[in-house]
Amino acid sequence: MQGLLEIEQTADGQWRRGKEGVTSILTPADRKVEFIQFADKTLANIRSGMGYPAIYPVPEVRFDGPATAVLMDLDGTSVHSEEFWIWVIEQSTARLLGNPRFQLEQADLPFVSGHSVSEHLQYCIDKYAPGAKVEEARHHYFAITHHELAEITAGRGRENAFTPTPGLREFLLELKGRGIRIGLVTSGLYEKAWPEILSAFRTMKLGDPLEFYDAIISAGHAIRKGQVGTLGELSPKPHPWLYAETARVGLGIEPSERHRVLGFEDSSAGVVSVRLAGFCCVGVGGGNIAQAGVGGLLYRSIGDLREALPIVLGA
Repeated sequence: MQGLLEIEQTADGQWRRGKEGVTSILTPADRKVEFIQFADKTLANIRSGMGYPAIYPVPEVRFDGPATAVLMDLDGTSVHSEEFWIWVIEQSTARLLGNPRFQLEQADLPFVSGHSVSEHLQYCIDKYAPGAKVEEARHHYFAITHHELAEITAGRGRENAFTPTPGLREFLLELKGRGIRIGLVTSGLYEKAWPEILSAFRTMKLGDPLEFYDAIISAGHAIRKGQVGTLGELSPKPHPWLYAETARVGLGIEPSERHRVLGFEDSSAGVVSVRLAGFCCVGVGGGNIAQAGVGGLLYRSIGDLREALPIVLGA
């Protein structure tokens, strides 16, 4: 865990260095997770802007190539869409403030990408609109999202909102041709993730993504009045469950086979999620991994997916 910051105690004060067997406490620059180290184990304390933190064991990981399965993040890793979704967060905050000229700062970027919608909005509320309700912010967010996705689908929306990342088509086809199973994993809610996937596959002329991928999982459906929602706002990345479920349930990978699996991520939350699910993670450039300070958790780093195949094959 090179490059992490050493701190005296966890943010909630529950754990302190030198007490109850704690040898050290480490955290990345974005401080979204705290690693509590003991002589014989490490625990990860996932902090929560929504008031529901969680503690997980940090498993030992290794990769013995070639891979039998690859787990792919969506936003940033497979599809370039982060700027669009950050813009939606920005516009939602602007409506919440009643200030159409509102703009996020550069320092906000690690906190408004890679996590759940509610986490992003709660961060903006805490910084820019203290006392506002996340429920109101979510109302604005989904109103903007519905309008923008409809406009994009009709060909009138923001140009190049969703584009495949460089090398994605070639990488996916190589994996498929070699019989390597592919899981697609996103913290995005279904209604925003699915148009991205469809758009990318239409651009790449790869047909139906449901036929191509061996498993796809999103953060489910948003909770709204009069509708049934699914679990997804409090348990997405950096929690391990999306990657764990895609691998174990979607791809049928036994825990004993985890050393033959690689995860590909461009966000700090995704890196932590892959790592806590028990897999080695390859960091893809362009996201917030370096800025958030989680590079020390990676197995390898690449600029884009055109460099990925040798790593998957164990080179």
